[in-house]
Amino acid sequence: MDISERIRGHMGEGLTFLKWVLYSCAMGALVGLVAVAFHYGIGWATQLREQNPRICVLLPAVGVGIVLMYRICGMEKDRGTNLVLMAVREAEPLKLRTAPLIFLSTILTHLAGGSAGREGAALQLGGSMAAFIGKKIGLDAKDGRMMVMCGMAGAFSALFGTPLTAAVFAMEVVSVGIMYYAAIVPCLVSASVGLLVAQGFGLHLEGGYQVGECAVLAPDSMLRVAVLGILCALVSILFCRVMHAAPKLYARFFPGTLLRVTVGGLLVLVLTVLVGDQTYNGAGEAVMHRMIGGETIPEAFLLKILFTALTLGAGFRGGEIVPVLFTGCAFGTLAGPMLGLPHGFSGALGMAAVFCGATNCPMSSILLSYELFGGEGLPLYALCVGVSYMLSGYYGLYGEQKIVYSKFKTEWIDRKAD
Repeated sequence: MDISERIRGHMGEGLTFLKWVLYSCAMGALVGLVAVAFHYGIGWATQLREQNPRICVLLPAVGVGIVLMYRICGMEKDRGTNLVLMAVREAEPLKLRTAPLIFLSTILTHLAGGSAGREGAALQLGGSMAAFIGKKIGLDAKDGRMMVMCGMAGAFSALFGTPLTAAVFAMEVVSVGIMYYAAIVPCLVSASVGLLVAQGFGLHLEGGYQVGECAVLAPDSMLRVAVLGILCALVSILFCRVMHAAPKLYARFFPGTLLRVTVGGLLVLVLTVLVGDQTYNGAGEAVMHRMIGGETIPEAFLLKILFTALTLGAGFRGGEIVPVLFTGCAFGTLAGPMLGLPHGFSGALGMAAVFCGATNCPMSSILLSYELFGGEGLPLYALCVGVSYMLSGYYGLYGEQKIVYSKFKTEWIDRKAD
């Protein structure tokens, strides 16, 4: 290759770099604005429900409305986040109508007291908007996949306030064992811009969770953390299996989608009455802060799994990630102190480790630990995450997630998550 060809090659690479910086800035700003609106919508719904607890009696009717809304828009069989993963891996088309549908339906689910999160919905919001824009500006299939990852990273970051986690998660979650490194700059730029937009509206200006005392790296603390990681792996398997079993059981006993969502709403409503409060309705972020701060609710991790499976399995819409974090926090604050670990630190370890076991994303989970809980004790977070990743098997929240490399050997396996 002569000098002129090398120069042209470097110029082409430079133009590609500038193109993606421009695209990712624009995408981060756009999905950041939508994510801010989504954040305020969820906040409004949660506040209104807490001020008027009896609004939960509307949950079955809200569920029927959500199903009809998706049916009218021709999206009744929409596969949610799984379709976004397929859009990245296989260039599966995403419809723009996914964005307003998941936006409105998730807010309604929170308003009426369904147990769901919002970050999974953010992935659908960002991914569908990015896919639409990529198509409109004439991107080919490969660049379109990159744009979808930018949308995922920007929306996740703006909503959760964790730009590093958001960028790496968008590259890591699709195919476990393979990182889409070509997307690292676009995803980081989009995630950073999305966070800046959110901060411009007053979000995420404060730090994450106040963990308090952390264990010191030592042989005994490593052993205790490793044992907690093993237990968290089992909890993540339980979470995934229950989440996958719920829609199958609903379909078996209640074949009609409208009947299914009505029964699901009634079941969640009855459980709420039996519990006596709304600890397990909505996302439960305030409860997580209380648990990290010192509160222990022994049954909380099991009840959150049950509430979430009954809600999402019936056909309500929302994310799974915050319920996973809630489950991990509740289990960590229960099991960690029994192992001799500080209470708040145990809850934080549980959040990171169960998140890893359910999503099969160890690097994202380590970065999540850093961004939510600070750098103190990071090697122990990493150990707990690593143990949970290795021992959680090939289970996962998303059925379209590909496990490309074995968790136990350096060999190619290429299978979908169970």
